[in-house]
Amino acid sequence: MTHFTPPIRISVIGGGCAAMTTAFELTRPEHRGRYDVTVYQQGFRLGGKGASGRGAADRIEEHGLHLWMGFYENAFRLMRECYAELGRDPGRCPIATVEDAFKPAPLVGVTDRVPGGAWDPWVAFFPPQRGMPGDLLAERNPFTIGGYLTKAVSLVSELLRSASAGRTAPQRTYDAAPPTSAMPPGDVFGLLERLLGYGRLATTAAVFEALDLLRAALQFVFASPARDSAQGSLLRLLDALGEVARRELDALVGGDLGLRRVWEVVELVLCIVRGSLRHGLVFHPNGFDAINDYEWSDWLRDNGASARSLDSGFVRALYDLAFAYQDGDVQRPSLAAGVALRGALRMFFTYRGSLFFRMQAGMGDIVFAPLYEVLKQRGVRFEFFHRLKNIRLSPPDAGAAHVTALEFDVQAETIDGREYAPLVDVHGLPCWPARPDYHQLVDGERLEREAWAFESHWETRRAGEKTAIVGRDFDLVVLGTSIGAIPHVARELVERAPAWRAMVENVKSVATQAFQVWLKSSAAELGWDRPAPVNLSGFVEPFDTWADMTHLERMESFREPVRSIAYFCSVLPDVAPADAQLPAVAHAHVRDNAVGFLERDIGWLWPAAVRRPGGFRWELLVDPADQGGAPRNHGPARFDSQFWTANVNPSDRYVLSQPGTIRHRLSPLDMTFDNLTITGDWTRTGLDTGCVESAVMSGLLAAHAISHSPPLDHIIGYDHP
Repeated sequence: MTHFTPPIRISVIGGGCAAMTTAFELTRPEHRGRYDVTVYQQGFRLGGKGASGRGAADRIEEHGLHLWMGFYENAFRLMRECYAELGRDPGRCPIATVEDAFKPAPLVGVTDRVPGGAWDPWVAFFPPQRGMPGDLLAERNPFTIGGYLTKAVSLVSELLRSASAGRTAPQRTYDAAPPTSAMPPGDVFGLLERLLGYGRLATTAAVFEALDLLRAALQFVFASPARDSAQGSLLRLLDALGEVARRELDALVGGDLGLRRVWEVVELVLCIVRGSLRHGLVFHPNGFDAINDYEWSDWLRDNGASARSLDSGFVRALYDLAFAYQDGDVQRPSLAAGVALRGALRMFFTYRGSLFFRMQAGMGDIVFAPLYEVLKQRGVRFEFFHRLKNIRLSPPDAGAAHVTALEFDVQAETIDGREYAPLVDVHGLPCWPARPDYHQLVDGERLEREAWAFESHWETRRAGEKTAIVGRDFDLVVLGTSIGAIPHVARELVERAPAWRAMVENVKSVATQAFQVWLKSSAAELGWDRPAPVNLSGFVEPFDTWADMTHLERMESFREPVRSIAYFCSVLPDVAPADAQLPAVAHAHVRDNAVGFLERDIGWLWPAAVRRPGGFRWELLVDPADQGGAPRNHGPARFDSQFWTANVNPSDRYVLSQPGTIRHRLSPLDMTFDNLTITGDWTRTGLDTGCVESAVMSGLLAAHAISHSPPLDHIIGYDHP
C-alpha cells in the first residue's frame, strides 16, 4: 500500500531576489512537489529593492540604477534556467531568451576633480573574457587569493607597458605566465635581492624586471611551505615599487591626467598586494574576512596608499557603487576592507563575457516577471496585498523556539476573491505596472481616489486581517524582508535571540535617491564627446553616478522621439521626521536635489545641455503629457514630468557593509528558530554586500537550509576565502 506524504508547506515572506531564488529552488521539478510554496507580498508587485514599473508612455521607472556584473555566476545561472524553462516564443516576445535580456556593456567611467575645480571623466574599455557568467566552470570554485594577487601584479605590468606605448587602458588579459616562471626559486630570489641592492628602481626596464620577478616570487611563495622567510624580500620589493609610484605621481601633479590615473591604479594595486602579504590573507583561515574590522581607505593608507590615490575617482567610485556612506553622509565613508577587497578582485579578475551587462528592459520586466511566470507554472501561490505585521513565537517554556503564527494586514481584496493578476503587456513583453490595477480590487475607485500607498511602510489602512497558523497553513517560514523591516515585523525574534538583537543593532542601512530623465537630444548633442558608459561614478554630489540607458527607448512608447535616457543615483542623507511624513518630505528633497544638480552640475558632463549663464535647458526634457504645439510646462516645472524616487522605506534602504559589522550578519543556515530561515543580500553569504549576486547566494543558502539542495559546493563563491 502506498502512503501519501503531504507536501511541506513553505511561507515565503517578500518578493525580492533572495526570496524568489529560494522559491525557485524549492519548487524545482527534481523535488517532485515535496514543497508547497506560498509567497506573501506587500503591495502589488515583486522585486524588493529591484522592483520596477511601467509609468506614463510605458516608461520604465526603477528604484535606482541596476546593472549586472560579469562575476554574477549564481545570478546568471538562475536566469538562464528561468528563461529556458519559460520557453518564450521569439516570434511573439521581444525578449525571449537570456541572451536577449542581458547585453554586454564593457565601457565604464570615473570622474576626477582637476585643477581649477572642473570635473574630468575617464571611460575605459574592459575587453571581453572567455565564456559567459553562468556557464559551467571547469572547477566548482576556481577563485583564490593567491591567484588574484598574481593577476594583480600582471595588471600593473600591463598598465605600465600600455602607458609606455601611448595607451592608458589594458588591452589584454592578465593570466599569461611571466618569463621567469620556469626559474628555480633560488634564482628568482637571488635576482630579486640583486635588484633591490640597486637602492631604488631607477629605470623603466628595472621596474618591468621587478614586476616579473615579483609575480614569479609570489607563485613560489604561495606554493611553498617555507613562505615566511621570503616575505621580507617581497615586502621590500613592494616598498621600492611603491616609492616609484609615489615619485611618478608627484611628478604628474597638474600634468598628464591619463598617465596620472595609471599610476594611481598602480599604487593602489601594489598596496593591495602588500597588505595581503602583511596580513597573511592567502593562508589565513578566514581569508578576506580577516581584515573586515578595518575600514577600506584606512587599510589602504596603512599599506602605503597616498592621499592622492585615496581621493582618486577609482576609490570614490567603489564607495559610490556600494552606497558606502554612514547615514548617507558622503563625508563619512564606511566600508569593510575585506568585503571591498573581495568584491573588487572578483569584479576585475573573474568576470566572464563582459565587466558589466545591461538589462534590455526594466529589472521587473527582465528578472521578476519571468520568475513570477515560471513559479506560477510550478504551482506557487502569490498572495499580493499582504503586509506582514508580526511573527508570533512559541512561549519561552514550550521547548525549541519556533514560529507559531504569521499575522498580516490584508491591504486590499480582489473582486469575487479572484487571484490578483499583476502583469501588463508592453510591446509583447510581460511587465509590472507602476501602479496597481484598481479595477481588480474591491472599492478600487475609492482606494485610488484616497491614494492608498500600498508599498509604504507608513500606510496603515487595510481591508482586513489574516493570521496563518503553523500546522494548518504553513510548516516552515522563509523571511525575505530586508533587515530594516526586521524590528517592525519580527519583534519577538529580536527580543528572544541575542544574535538577532546584535544583528539589527549593528548591521545598518542607508537611504538612496535616484532620478531618470528622457531627453530630446542625444548624449553627443548634449556635448558628451566620447562613448557613453554603462555607468560613470565618482562624480559630484548629490548624484555621483550616471548611466546612459538610451537603449531602453525601443521598449517604451513615447509619442515624441526620445534621443537619450539618463539615470542618476546616490545615497540620500537621512532626513527628519522618521514618521508618516517622511516619504513626502524625502520625495520633495530628492526633487530639489535633482533640479539643483541639473542647473549647477550637469554641464561638466553635458556642456551643451546648459546655457551660460542660465542653467539647464529645461526644454530638452520629453514630457509624456505634451500634445504637440506649446509644451505643458516651462523651466524647472518641466522636471515634474520626469521620474524620481526617495528610497526611505525600511525595506528599500541599502544595507551597508561597515567595518566590524560583518560578523553580526546571520546566515540562512543559522536556524535559531526551528521552522524559520532568513534570506536577503544583508545575510552572511560569502560576498556580504548589497547586490543581486549576494541576494541569489542567500536564496540558495535558504533553500539548502530547508532541503539540503543545492549542495553548498554548487554555490559559486560561497566558500570564497
